[in-house]
Order: sequence, then structure tokens, then C-alpha cells
Amino acid sequence: MADVALRPGQTTLADWRAIYRGAGVTLDPACHAGVVAGAQAVEAILAKGEPVYGINTGFGRLANIRIQATDLATLQRNIVLSHAAGVGEPMPAPLVRLMLALKLASLGQGASGARLDTVQFLAAMLSRGLLPVVPTQGSVGASGDLAPLAHMAAAMIGVGEVMQAGEHLPAAAALARAGMSPVVLGAKEGLALLNGTQFSTAYALAGLFEAETLLCAGLVAGALSTDAARGSDAPFDPRIQALRGHRGQIDVARALRALLAGSAIRASHLTGDDRVQDPYCLRCQPQVMGAVLDILRHAAATLRTESNGVSDNPLICGDPPEALSGGNFHGEPVAFAADIIALALCEIGAIAERRIAMLIDPSLSRLPAFLTPKPGLNSGFMVPQVTAAALVAENRQRATPASVDSLPTSANQEDHVSMSAHAARRLLPMADNVAGILGIELLAAAQGCDFHAPLSSSAMLERVRALVRTAVPHLDDDREMAPDIARATELVRSRRLIAAAQEAGLPEVT
Repeated sequence: MADVALRPGQTTLADWRAIYRGAGVTLDPACHAGVVAGAQAVEAILAKGEPVYGINTGFGRLANIRIQATDLATLQRNIVLSHAAGVGEPMPAPLVRLMLALKLASLGQGASGARLDTVQFLAAMLSRGLLPVVPTQGSVGASGDLAPLAHMAAAMIGVGEVMQAGEHLPAAAALARAGMSPVVLGAKEGLALLNGTQFSTAYALAGLFEAETLLCAGLVAGALSTDAARGSDAPFDPRIQALRGHRGQIDVARALRALLAGSAIRASHLTGDDRVQDPYCLRCQPQVMGAVLDILRHAAATLRTESNGVSDNPLICGDPPEALSGGNFHGEPVAFAADIIALALCEIGAIAERRIAMLIDPSLSRLPAFLTPKPGLNSGFMVPQVTAAALVAENRQRATPASVDSLPTSANQEDHVSMSAHAARRLLPMADNVAGILGIELLAAAQGCDFHAPLSSSAMLERVRALVRTAVPHLDDDREMAPDIARATELVRSRRLIAAAQEAGLPEVT
């Protein structure tokens, strides 16, 4: 995978996706001049002798306390140490890499006043795989993701832990082994490293990228279920979609038509079928999954903007330079985006579970009960559907909006917060649940299509079914289902399923 050259303020979602999936990162040298100018501006502001928040004052409710010039370096070190108060499991390495890259892109715009040496130190840690160990809990998504980013900054000054190639080491020892000396923070640099939404944004981007995969996998599984149930493709007619006009609905219906094109199973019941309309879980796929696509695209636009912005405070602006205090650290846009992604994930799984339930019900699918040739003696797909229902229930609980749950902090100085960190952190567990649901649906849909032999589905869906069958054989008699589900779920996660159906023009979110 090629390295991503970070261009601060101009990084694409495709670049962030590549970083999340393991691409190396370099910082575009074109940003160096702006970084140097920002650091010089901080020195010029200090020389005026006026109180400036976070540069020569305390933090939060302590902003009215003036700090002497001889203590400015200690002030920046202290904010890192005092704010490194996170708890919980460490961030996974891909998320840490993404967070560091987001912070690097923010500092690279020069508005935070960090010195070029400090920015390059962060870039060196990223390129050498020196990833700070960052607890996942402790941010409320305002004043920045303070605790997580403090743990990141702590590693830079030789405090805390670093993981490299799966090994955990004391930060000072890891830096020494890499031939690097800990950073001595200059004026404002501790605050610049701590302020920002990069923790929340990293998790929200990861959730977005996983949701994009699951949306496409859900369309493939849904199309296979449609053929398994001998459902109609008439609801995917472009004239229906055009009369409503939603872009996502139009795109989803187009993909479903392509997935089903040429299906002999569909051709077998074009006439003489006494069923007038299919259940909603089949018939309304364009409307449901199209709405999911639309809101994911909206969330993607928000996160594209956020990932290219500067969420520090105060910001160094203008000529002559000023330190402007504001609230760019507030994570409300990220929290809203994460809440939207959570709703989308929940609905991808919910409609898929309904298709599983439909397939195992002979009164709806006209397939053998629970998709087993010997119902009664065998239970077939009875309990996999129960598992899918359990996963849907978990996701419904997790989909409750987090952005409305503000809780004041810092002695009411920070009296409205976004909860963006919590909103974003829940997305990956939700995505895992959806992948499991879709894995179960793939098995059920492939099993259903098996009963229609010698009729086949479309060429694309037969490739999908063959892929499933290379991992999991047809279910004749009951066997342990957990290994089957795990293998099918991995097909969803790995994107091999999507690759098998890529000719359908599956819609893009980002």
C-alpha cells in the first residue's frame, strides 16, 4: 500500500481510509513555512507581555491565573501530565495511527503555534510505528478530546507507554531505542497537542469506513435473499425511484437490479406467481438502504470537513498575529455525524435480520421451515436467527443519540459538551454486530437458493454463493453453527464479498 502524503487542509477521505487500513504517512513539506510562521507568532505574542489563554495563563476555570515567563515550559508539561487521566482499554493500533495523522494534519496548518521540530517529532513517531498507549475512556468531546490526546502527548515527552509492533514499552525506553529524545514542549505546545477532536474524529471515520463496507455487503446479501425467497425485482424499477427522487434510493435500486440481472430463479416465477407483493424487507430495500446511503454521505461530508480543519484553542491568526480564543474544540459536528452513522448501522442490521426471519418462515418464503430439509429432526437456522435478533437489539440500545447528553465539566466553565468521543467509540462494536447479522443472512440466503437447484441466480450472485460455499458447506443435518457464522462474517469484513459483486456498481459513500 502506497504512503499517504498528508496535505494539511486538503486530505481526502480516501487518504484517511488508507491510513486506517495501514498506509504509511508523510507530511507534505509545503506546510513547513506556515508551521514556522505560527510558532514565531506565538513568540511575538508572548513578547507583548499580555495575558493570553493557555500560553501564559492557567487552563479552564483557572484561566484567570497569570503564569510567569520562567514557568511557561513547566505549564505546558503540567497540562499534559495532569490531563493524562484516561481509563479503560487501550485504543487499537489502527485508531491510534489515524488519530496521530489527524493531529499531524491539524498542527501542519500553522494555526496552533506548534514548532516545526515538534510537528516533525510527531510525524517521526507515526512513521516509525511508535504508537502511544491511549486509554479509550475519559473524553466528553469538548475542550478537545483532552484525556486521550494528553496520553498521546505524554508519550512524546517520554511519559506513559508506547506500543510498537505489538510490544508495549515505557515511552522513554521506546523513544531511546528509536534514537529519539523526548520533546521539551514550548509555549502553547502542550495545549495545542491536547486541544482538538482527533480522538473522536478517528473513531467516527473508522465507523464510517466500516459502515460503507457493511452497506455494500448488505445490498449483496439482500439481493441473494430476494432470489432465495423468489422475490420480485419490480420494486427496483427505475421509474419508481425517479418518482420519489432521493439519490440514495436511486443508486441502491440500480445496484440491486444489476445484482439480480439474468437470474434464472427470477425468470422462473415472472408469471403465474399468486403473491402480489413481497414483505417490506425485500420490497423496500431501495427506500431503507437508500436512506442509509444518503445519511452516510451526509456524515462523510461532515467528517471530511472536520478532518481538514483546526480544532485548537486559542488559534494563531492574522498579521500582526493574534491569539483568538474560540470553541473549535467542541465536538458537536463529530457527535452528530457519529449519531447518524449509528442510526445507519442499526438499520442495515435491522432490515437484514428481518430478511433472515422471512427466509426461515415457510409461510412467507415458501422454503422448508428453518431452511432445513428435515424440520423437526433438525432445527436448521432457527437459532442463528435468534442470534441475529440479539445483535439487532444490542445495536438499537447503542443507537440512542449521544449528542443530546451533555454534562457540565471544569466547575461549569465548560458547561455544554458534545459527548462526541462516546458517540464515535460505540460505532465499531455496532459494526461488528452488523457484520455478524450479514454473515448469518449470507448463509441463510445461500441455503435458500440451494433449494431452487437446478435453477441458478445471476452470474454475480452465483459468484457470491460460490464464495460462501468455499467457506461454509450446505447445511443438510444440524451441526455447530458458530464456526459457519464466523467464517461468513469474515467474508463480510474482508470485503471479498463486495469484490465478487463489484461489477454491480455498488454505491460509494465516500
